[in-house]
Amino acid sequence: MLEALTEKLTSVFDKLGRKGRLSEGDIDDALRQVRMALLEADVNFKVVKEFLSRVRERAVGSDVLRSLTPAQQIIKIVNEELITILGDQPERLASVAGRPAVVLLVGLQGSGKTTTAVKLALQLKQQGQRPLLVAADTRRPAAIQQLKLLGEQNGVPVYSEDATTAAPAICRHALKQAEEQGSTWVIVDTQGRLHIDEDMMQELAETKSVVQPPEVLLTVDAMIGQDAVRVAQEFHDRIGLTGLILTKMDGDARGGAALSIRFVTGVPIKYLGTGEKMEALEVFHPDRLASRILGMGDMLTLIERAETAFDEQQVKKLEEKMRGGRFDLEDLLGQMRQIHKMGSLGRMAEMIPGFSKIAPRLPDGDGEAQLKKIEAIILSMTHEERRNPAIIDGRRRSRIARGSGTSPRDVNQLLNQFRHIQKITKSLTRGKLPKNLGAMFDMPTR
Repeated sequence: MLEALTEKLTSVFDKLGRKGRLSEGDIDDALRQVRMALLEADVNFKVVKEFLSRVRERAVGSDVLRSLTPAQQIIKIVNEELITILGDQPERLASVAGRPAVVLLVGLQGSGKTTTAVKLALQLKQQGQRPLLVAADTRRPAAIQQLKLLGEQNGVPVYSEDATTAAPAICRHALKQAEEQGSTWVIVDTQGRLHIDEDMMQELAETKSVVQPPEVLLTVDAMIGQDAVRVAQEFHDRIGLTGLILTKMDGDARGGAALSIRFVTGVPIKYLGTGEKMEALEVFHPDRLASRILGMGDMLTLIERAETAFDEQQVKKLEEKMRGGRFDLEDLLGQMRQIHKMGSLGRMAEMIPGFSKIAPRLPDGDGEAQLKKIEAIILSMTHEERRNPAIIDGRRRSRIARGSGTSPRDVNQLLNQFRHIQKITKSLTRGKLPKNLGAMFDMPTR
């Protein structure tokens, strides 16, 4: 995420840090390089101008130039001004007392509204809410079927009608059902439309009038840079937005949209879409993104992902089994699957302070391929073999290899690594055991 911008900015500040004492000329030279980096990242010119003006005003002060660590002081100023540009504080969804709160999702076709609707519903469900998805996209072929399928896969109810019914009518009926079944949130997936299409914008205005949503969220592709800012401004002028969801942030190496859109439109970013998985929707924290842009990591998000991925009851049971010497291959597979939920090795490295420079070079796919191989090998074993790997002899090893599409050598390697884990866990008689086995297993994770 934003690796090109991060690489350029960290290079500028690394050079600044090697100078020791700084002059006003040194600061101006560094800010010229920052200016080029931001413009190359497709950040809006007005944003760049305002941002650098604020940074320079604070950076040339005597307190900074005379400090023992002027470069660090300037990075601190840049970080604080980035947070200001991005919106200072995280913005939460606005709820409504006494009736279901409505989120109206709008945007261009292909911006990821349908998958984002399900991601948001799933996140609300995990928070103890009762969301209802509404299939109001009646024009895109198979849009209703797609939402119903994704809703079913993730345990979220979907309200839909025949595609010939107008979107405002569908929403009116959906609200009635939501009230009857006690839903706390209604998330409306609307038809993707161009902001210059008068008929479709009028339909959207009518839909908004029917549902009276406290939240109108625009899903916009972060990878289109300044076009994202223009689209957001047009939608905001026409229907009034309460927030933005930047999708495909995991593929955005530049950062132009993220750094421009709040400042230009005045509309807060509320969520970031960071991948294709249903869990890949993050509440937007300006301070965390600023920290990642400057290569300073984002440990809070990493910790939150770990807390989501690892169930505490399962961890306690696993600890008891490990201490009692009853840890088996089924437990190992469960642990590897939980590590996989946290994301790729490269994505996790971005969040660790000091690791941003190597993150782009870390494999994103190797861990998943390795997990699939482990899973195939373990699932090709009988329950008895998983619980007691010591019984696996040469004949069984060959059968497992054939069943998993691997080689006996692969099976052997897994068994040897598992024995290594067992030795380590048996030696841990005091203190708290680690939550995952990634380091013990010595394998890339995803």
